[in-house]
Amino acid sequence: MALGAKNEAGLRGGVAPFGPAGWAISFQQRRYLAPDGTMTAAAPAVARDGERLIALYRAMTLTRCFDTKAIALQRTGRLGTYASSLGQEAVSVGIASAMRPEDVLLPSFREHGAQLWRGVTSYELFLYWGGDERGSDFAGPRQDFPVSIPVASHAPHSAGVALAFKLRGEKRAAVCILGDGATSKGDFYEAINFAGVWRLPVLYVIANNQWAISVPRAAQTAAQTLAQKAVAAGIAGEQIDGNDVVAVADATERALARARAGEGPSLVEAVTYRLGDHTTADDASRYREDAEVSRHWAEEPLSRLRQYLAVQGLWSSHQEETLLAQCTAEIAAAAERYLATPPEPPEAMFDHLHAVLPPSLAAQRDAAMAEAGSLPESLGRADG
Repeated sequence: MALGAKNEAGLRGGVAPFGPAGWAISFQQRRYLAPDGTMTAAAPAVARDGERLIALYRAMTLTRCFDTKAIALQRTGRLGTYASSLGQEAVSVGIASAMRPEDVLLPSFREHGAQLWRGVTSYELFLYWGGDERGSDFAGPRQDFPVSIPVASHAPHSAGVALAFKLRGEKRAAVCILGDGATSKGDFYEAINFAGVWRLPVLYVIANNQWAISVPRAAQTAAQTLAQKAVAAGIAGEQIDGNDVVAVADATERALARARAGEGPSLVEAVTYRLGDHTTADDASRYREDAEVSRHWAEEPLSRLRQYLAVQGLWSSHQEETLLAQCTAEIAAAAERYLATPPEPPEAMFDHLHAVLPPSLAAQRDAAMAEAGSLPESLGRADG
């Protein structure tokens, strides 16, 4: 389905110069879909595929509905500490939409949309955030990694995954998503260095939401952009508008095409904004002004895509109401199933650590089992 487009430049601030490998060494932000819902004439093919754009919008809406329900469950003592993805839905959904089933996703803790797109169910995500080990044993995709709570620790893992692909001669890629704070960690620098030296088929996407808990991006690094950190590793790098799902999907597709062609790794900085607290254990009002958050609401990803679809005659208020009702019902059913699932015994936390537990952990497991024997049998999720 062909869609119209405005005649504007895809690169904000002009065309970036390119190095000998064909990638940018100066970083202007790439955007196709503006906050007011207008699309540039330079937009890629995905912008002219109405069915795909609607699928992306549905996925972002489902992600936001999951987010809303998860926060409600946590606030009522029926879910553990939870990291909201409010305002960042375009990053995770756009990335996942450009991946192939055989690729491997290594997510941080705010990529609910990517996991849902790739087949992890909302029921399994509720289990995970409820502290249930079965939430990481999702039915599919089996090759994807579980959520990484430690900051940047999964970056070296992604290099290892990509090295395995290269050694096997497989046309697959690893995709690692991490936050802006993760780029200040040694794990991140070691990973991109390995990836560059070995020309690994891996993509690192920095979801730059401007805040590493309470530390603003400006206090984390003196670099003008996070994308330019790719230069030191000798890998392709670019910056995109992370609230533009078209730009995210396009950048991911191009990076993964390079990876599969043996052209090495890429780093993409997706500039977005964390509209909510860092987690439900945080109170962001202590370190940032409400006026700042309000300004960024005007840039959030769902409204800009919805406006564009409406102008193109592809979306109506009736479709919006129907979609919200469907997503709400789907998430509510998953939540009810989660709440009705008997929790695992405490010793289950040890069951996925080793094939054979070492003596020190075996002793801890025995102690946990003994302690659990004194707990009321009725203790469940509804009791917090």
